[in-house]
This record gives sequence, C-alpha cells and structure tokens, in this order.
Amino acid sequence: MGYVYLMLAIVLELCGTTCMKLSNGFENKLFAAGTLISFGVCFYFSALSMKTIPLSIAYATWSGLGIVLAAAVAKIFFNETISTPGLIGIFFIVVGVVLCNFFGENH
Repeated sequence: MGYVYLMLAIVLELCGTTCMKLSNGFENKLFAAGTLISFGVCFYFSALSMKTIPLSIAYATWSGLGIVLAAAVAKIFFNETISTPGLIGIFFIVVGVVLCNFFGENH
C-alpha cells in the first residue's frame, strides 16, 4: 500500500506544482488555493507511504518521478523547452531512482 500512497503523493505534488505555475505568483487565488491544498494532501500521502517505504527510497522516487512528470507537463501544457543536457540529466536521475529502488541497501 506504501507505493500506492507514494504515487498519490507524486500526482498531487505535480498538481500543486502546475497550480503554482498557473497561479501567476499567487495572484490567481483559485490556483494559489489549489497549490496549497495539493501540497498539503501530497505531504499527508507521502508521510503514509513512509510507514512502509524507507525515507531514502520514497524521497528518491518522489523527486525523480516528479522531475520527469514536471518536465513532461512543462513541455506539453506550457510549451517549455528542455535542453539536451537537461534531458541527459533527467535520464540519469531516472537511472538513479531505479538503482535505489531495485538495488538499494533496504531491498
């Protein structure tokens, strides 16, 4: 169940980050509220996930997948560009998350 909570936390973090972009520096109150609510619920599910998933694995997975998904949202919805070095960096982050999850000391 820990990984279900972690995936919910990741999706909510992505929603919060997207709302933050759409809030225009918290000038748009609806998206500002969406940011705060999304992050609050995100941290709740993150905490639940850490009952069964070690902190290092949970945080590496959360941040790694968050970066990949945020880059995808930035490209698809905001037409932002990602440089080749940026893509290479994201690739290495994904490799690191996979290594942590499958070969980490806690597995």
